[in-house]
Amino acid sequence: MDKITLTGMQFYGYHGVFPEENRLGQRFIVDLELELPLQRAGRSDRIEDTVNYAEAYVLVKEIVEGKPFQLIEALAEQVASELLRTYTSINALTVRVRKPHPPAAILFDGVAVEIYRKRA
Repeated sequence: MDKITLTGMQFYGYHGVFPEENRLGQRFIVDLELELPLQRAGRSDRIEDTVNYAEAYVLVKEIVEGKPFQLIEALAEQVASELLRTYTSINALTVRVRKPHPPAAILFDGVAVEIYRKRA
């Protein structure tokens, strides 16, 4: 299957279990891998024959910067569901949400969840 990838999209959101996270917010990094047929777009050179990644970016931005979720798992699930609902040409996708500075007394480069969903 062909793929469109969007990597390193950065947003500021208010997701987390702790009240400080919901009040102060923090940076989230989202990567997408969209699986869909791209042969038609490759031949036609028309945006209508593919997923407009600028529009997909705006959709992800609205979700991440919108309603707070406690878990980044729930945030990733919402992103996946909305992309599949909006773009019927997507057969499957991977969503990775990274929280580079979680409020934990642990020294590490952050935490991430990655989910894979496909059209039923």
